[in-house]
Amino acid sequence: MKYPIVIEPGSDTTAWGVVVPDLPGCFSAADEGIDQAIENAKEAIALWIEEAISSGETIPKPSSITDLQKTGEYEGWIWAIAEVDPALIDDTTERVNITLPRRILALLDQRAKSAGETRSGYIAQMTLTH
Repeated sequence: MKYPIVIEPGSDTTAWGVVVPDLPGCFSAADEGIDQAIENAKEAIALWIEEAISSGETIPKPSSITDLQKTGEYEGWIWAIAEVDPALIDDTTERVNITLPRRILALLDQRAKSAGETRSGYIAQMTLTH
């Protein structure tokens, strides 16, 4: 997925500001210039999407830069695209095969049982909370 982002140029004393107009409240900043601003925006988008999914919110589809520019809200800012992995919003279940030492697998199963989870559920929960 490619989300338009708008970047407010920084200087020697101010950070580069980044806003993702399609995702309310999604913003970021960077000290090292436009490349870092775009990378930080990708991370902010991924976190925003993760939180929205956890809260049961709908993920807005990306708008076109042309449509967003028509609002005139970000006059003088730099427009760019931040591409994020569409798998971030895909809840399709997929079977995977992993290889672990038996002692790690036993520890994983013990912790999953203590948490009242299946092995897969525990791995998913650990991924989402850490």
